[in-house]
Formats: sequence, C-alpha cells, structure tokens
Amino acid sequence: MAEWAAEGKEPEILFWVGCSGSFDQRAQRITRAFARILQKLDIPFAVLGKEEMCTGDPVRRAGNEFLFQMMAYQNIQILNGYNIKKIVTACPHCFNTLKNEYPELGGNYEVIHHTTLIQQLINEGRIVLEGGGQFKGKRITYHDSCYLGRANQIYEAPRQVLEALDVELVEMKRCRSNGSCCGAGGAQMFKEEEAGKNRINLDRTQEALETGATVIAAACPFCNTMMSDGVKLAERESDVQVLDIAEIVEASMKS
Repeated sequence: MAEWAAEGKEPEILFWVGCSGSFDQRAQRITRAFARILQKLDIPFAVLGKEEMCTGDPVRRAGNEFLFQMMAYQNIQILNGYNIKKIVTACPHCFNTLKNEYPELGGNYEVIHHTTLIQQLINEGRIVLEGGGQFKGKRITYHDSCYLGRANQIYEAPRQVLEALDVELVEMKRCRSNGSCCGAGGAQMFKEEEAGKNRINLDRTQEALETGATVIAAACPFCNTMMSDGVKLAERESDVQVLDIAEIVEASMKS
C-alpha cells in the first residue's frame, strides 16, 4: 500500500491478509490462491504488508479490551491515513471485527468476505469455471464459519460458488444457522481445551465425514486448521481434502 500511495494511486481493494494468512503455512496457500484469482482478473489490489497488525479479535474474545483498542486504533490510523474505502479479507474473524467493531472506534469501511466477492465475480461473468475440472462429480460438504454465518448471516455466497461447479453439494446435519463451531473461535485456537469428553473439532469433522464427502470446503483459516486436524486424527487424509473456497475456485478457473 505504501508503494501505491507513493505513486499517488489508490487500488480498487485492500486485501486484508490477517495473521493466519500471513504466518500459518497452510493458510498462506489460501492467501496465494485468492491473490492469484485477483491477478488473473486484473483487479488492482494492495496489501498493508508489515504495516498490518492483528485486528485484535482474539484478545478481545479473551477479555483484554485495553489491548484490543490499542491494536484497533493503530490499524484504523493506518487505514484512514491511506484513505482506504474497500477491504476484502479471507478471514471471517477479521471480517467481523473490521465490519462490525471498528466503526465505533472511527474505522468506517466497506468490508467484504472473499466468498462474497468471488460469488459477485462469478455472477458478473468475470470468473468462468471449468465444468470438467478436477472437482467434477465430487461430493463436497461446506462447513459454516460462526463469524461468517451466525454472526453476519452469510450462508448463500459460499454455497452459490460451489454450486457453480459441476459437483454434488451435500449438507451436514448441523448447517447454516444451526451449524456447529469448529472449536477455534473465542480465542480457543490459542489455548489448551478445557475439561470435557470430546474435542469440538473432532465432533464437527465426524459430521462432515458422515456425509460421504471427499472434499470439506471451508471459508475460514481457523476452520480449515481445525477440520484438517480432525481429518488427520480420523486417519482420512488419503481420501478427504479440506480446502478453502478460494483454492477450489482458483484451481477450477479457465485461464
């Protein structure tokens, strides 16, 4: 973004990469897939790079409101300094915080989740998917992220993207507004689980496996991690993939 500003230019969108998308090796593949989609369509976008700090979602969920506001104010100062209007992110946690929690602190932006943008681009005919791609005929189930689904009522966009492919989309018994958490939300991603009989991610992964799907589609890097761990523990890595919507679309686009 600093390079765009130095040239007196403004990108069409700012891609908010997020902590997972920046530092987690698995989530970096999601970041690259979404970036390649934008590049293939010649959509001008920028990233903050080293100027991007965590939105503060995990610390606020963990109860440290003071640290959250410090982080948020720093991000807002940078975003407003660059006159950012439109932000796209592949992380529902970042999406929810930027969209719903930053305005009260002075950060007002149009914030879009990457599945919504991808769906819009498909509807506009800018993304053309190959009918006979590598996912042709495969059974896919979609896991609703809590912060995308129940928190922001985005249920249709990711499903419409998958329906644009020549695949069989099957639902888990708990889905949409009745969907189950992957177990990572509320800063649980960064701490040991509390006493109980079952791990949440194992229960949720079992529901996905019961559909007979060979691909579990996710739209959140946290969900991706938790579901991938569940597939590994179930010893189903050889026949079940956990992929982000962006990865599925990027692999299926006509070049």
